Amino acid sequence: MSQQESPEGNGNGDTKGASVIVNAIAVLRTFTADEPLLGVTEIANRVGLHKSTVSRILATFEQEHLVERDPETRRFRLGLGLIAIAGPLLAELEERRVAYPVLRELTERTGETSALMVWNGAESMCVEQIASHHQIRHTTPLGVRYTDAMSASVQVFLSAEPTERVRALLRSGAITYPGLDDAGLDGYQIKLKDVTARGWAVNYGESSIDEVGVAAPVLDHRGDIVAAVLISAPRFRVSRDRLQSLGEACAAAAHKVTTRLGGRPLGSAGQEGPSQSPA
Repeated sequence: MSQQESPEGNGNGDTKGASVIVNAIAVLRTFTADEPLLGVTEIANRVGLHKSTVSRILATFEQEHLVERDPETRRFRLGLGLIAIAGPLLAELEERRVAYPVLRELTERTGETSALMVWNGAESMCVEQIASHHQIRHTTPLGVRYTDAMSASVQVFLSAEPTERVRALLRSGAITYPGLDDAGLDGYQIKLKDVTARGWAVNYGESSIDEVGVAAPVLDHRGDIVAAVLISAPRFRVSRDRLQSLGEACAAAAHKVTTRLGGRPLGSAGQEGPSQSPA
């Protein structure tokens, strides 16, 4: 019996109930954009539960349309019932509503995929996306979460966190970072300061060799970073010169969303100033 399923010694029903919920959430989180179809055995191996337990959880989810079974493979995928749950949240997410037309314009101007990212304390998550019209493109599906320290949006959010908080996230592994040592941590902090000074972050094939990402912060009326605008593109299509152009376009879009939220955009040196026009 796995540790997750071990009975509690004190017979506390609340504790057992919480464990069931944790297990159910773990099952849902095994589904990803890269692996949308999974079988019971695959899920059980990944979450450390018995197949019978996973089968019971999936059966309940299927009744509520949170998962559905592929008729040919008999494997499971996430169901449309999840949209009914997430819909009210997304509808009330002001940043998403305000950013949508700006993202559409950004994708039209740059030809690349644009997205809106939010921060949950240890992950950057996509809540809106406008895909590139190119046949070869990089996309950021809704709900995708990034925890790589080199991800452009993660850099943006961490640039606003206190130094000790950043170090704690990196040391704990919540945010993944290659070459983690004191010198590496110091170098990463310098990188975050550069993000603040420049006004946008760069991921030039650092987290994925084939992909380039640039991201810029969206601020609310208090001056806090509440979201990030992200542009992602295939690396072969982005020269160093075009990287600068994309960064400026991304920052201008983020400034526009900031203004629509009632915030005051920051200039390139971290001071209040006018927005730049997309190149």
